[in-house]
Amino acid sequence: MTTESTAAVRPRNRKQLIVESAGRMFSERGYHAASMEEIAASMGITAAALYRHFPNKYALFAECANVMADRLVAALDEVPPEASLADVLAAAARVTVAHRASGGVYRWEARYLDRGDRHLLRTKFAHVVGRVVAAVRREHPLPDEQLRAVAALGAIGSITMHHTSIAQRRVEELLVASALRVVATDPTAATGIARLVDLPARPVARTRRSEILAAAIPLFERDGFANVTNGRIAEAVGLVPSAIYRYFPGKADILAAACLQAAGLLTQAVEQNLRGTVDPHDAVVALTATYVAYSFEHTALTSVANAELAGLPADLQRPLVIAQREHIAVWEQQLRSARPELDSRQARVLIHAGFGVVVEAGRRLRWQDSPEHRDAVAALLMSALGVR
Repeated sequence: MTTESTAAVRPRNRKQLIVESAGRMFSERGYHAASMEEIAASMGITAAALYRHFPNKYALFAECANVMADRLVAALDEVPPEASLADVLAAAARVTVAHRASGGVYRWEARYLDRGDRHLLRTKFAHVVGRVVAAVRREHPLPDEQLRAVAALGAIGSITMHHTSIAQRRVEELLVASALRVVATDPTAATGIARLVDLPARPVARTRRSEILAAAIPLFERDGFANVTNGRIAEAVGLVPSAIYRYFPGKADILAAACLQAAGLLTQAVEQNLRGTVDPHDAVVALTATYVAYSFEHTALTSVANAELAGLPADLQRPLVIAQREHIAVWEQQLRSARPELDSRQARVLIHAGFGVVVEAGRRLRWQDSPEHRDAVAALLMSALGVR
């Protein structure tokens, strides 16, 4: 095909199509793992054509992050100020579900934006939260309205973090119903949930390998996986950079090993806290308390895992994905026993919605660990699931 014939069929909305395709790739693979060449190839154009629209990968990435936020802002601004809370949340759900494949860019990858761009994005999200808070204040004047609002948006945003196949209308209904239950929950009324479970003790770093794992995760969480060198990890444990390779083939192997170790701790905690539990409702409560406790105690690792695992090579991802699926299967079995009207897909959507609640509520509380905070987050998670 000649250049002239290519130009003749070039879509007028090519820039928009580029942003859509890039958003999906950034969301699936992470900012650093995705390349301009791969994004161009996914659209059937040359890298040179891509650079005519965006001068570099960062500019394209920033556009992707802002597009999702702008869509949310626009959707909520179209809802009348006096509209019901259900209408406000439904507007957010429609946009999020319609663009679930690229929504991860906004939720996790935005950490790689420059300070100014990150501030702009936070301002836009604050506008969205503000619209939800205003409706929550009118309909459910309970304590911690900001916490309940961001938790509800976390339930809705969770759809961007998994691939459960379910009809768009049905998933929107599930997410809105889940979010409505969250905002109607008084997080200060829950007491004692956090005291129901115990977590296994963290492994003591007695070997060089375990010291490397313990030192690397806080660095990854603070500065971003791509910005931390093996040299910095080695320095943190008193090694020369080349010595790292005696224990791990590369930096990605360190992240994968730390996540697999944590997954093992979570599995052990679940087995321990479900032991002897017969009633399905009690089992869901135990799972909730365990997951919330785990999230507060392993904040750095869960933050890094959510943001960075997409960029790991497939062979390193595989055992982590298997561990996650096994964990979800335990939740699904217990939730469907407690709520028999749910089918498998509906249950998985709600489980992920509950996890989204924990993420956003935990962030709102700055992950300051206390029995009160654990109880509040656990109550919101239970409401997301539809289990009292």
